[in-house]
Amino acid sequence: MIKIGAYNKLKVKKAADFGVFLDGGDQEILLPKRYVPAGTSPGDELEVFLYHDSENRLIATTEKPKGVAGDILLLKAVDVTDQGAFLDWGLMKDLFVPKSQQLSRMHKGQEYLVRIYIDNLSGRLAATEKIDPYLSNETLAVKEMDPVELIVYRRTDIGYVVIINGQHTGLLHFNDVFRPLDIGERLPGFVKNIKAGNKIDVAPGQAGYKRVEDEGAKILRLLRENNGYLPYHDKSDPDEIYAFFGMSKKTFKMAAGSLYKQQLITFTKSGIQLISNE
Repeated sequence: MIKIGAYNKLKVKKAADFGVFLDGGDQEILLPKRYVPAGTSPGDELEVFLYHDSENRLIATTEKPKGVAGDILLLKAVDVTDQGAFLDWGLMKDLFVPKSQQLSRMHKGQEYLVRIYIDNLSGRLAATEKIDPYLSNETLAVKEMDPVELIVYRRTDIGYVVIINGQHTGLLHFNDVFRPLDIGERLPGFVKNIKAGNKIDVAPGQAGYKRVEDEGAKILRLLRENNGYLPYHDKSDPDEIYAFFGMSKKTFKMAAGSLYKQQLITFTKSGIQLISNE
């Protein structure tokens, strides 16, 4: 079975002057000549992305769009009409957002967080800003301390609502982030807590000892790159620590403490010193 809006591995059935035809089961699918890899012959198997062209013909491409059906991502509007907007998603044919699927009127040149979907009536790929119906916390596919991929969804008074693994919503509290986040920004994180009603709190980075271990390795690398000494310690300003290390002061202190216990660093009056700079 072929999948529209996804990558498919299909065999080349026959060649033509304007491209090759791929075996789509009960139909032949054109891969235009400009996308055919050099040396391609009948019988070869190619990985292609399937979508409909402007004339509603199913077509293949070896180009890789910025997302596939089901993906949630930030895309720029390149044209706006009375019927809807067109987004640049990396293919020659732009991705259409019907007017009915916009939260407010889109404007050319601006970026929007959308979900790619297959329209039930036409079978064609489209995008929607109305993402909430595709998200649910009723049955969770994650548990506490699981690593997850986060997409910043919207800002609230206490933090950022994030999309978790494209399935659930969660809250990233302001006291767990140390820089402004942009809507649509992606970042790795972990499930910090699951409350009653399947409400999820998340945090950026990695969980537990692994996170401290990774941050410790980063501190060691930066020490080696700076002749074994850095002017940061437990009295340093949190913003200065974040600006240099990219971590919170709390995480810095935990990681530095772990390195100290391992006898890899020592504390001085003005910073931290690498015990061995070999």
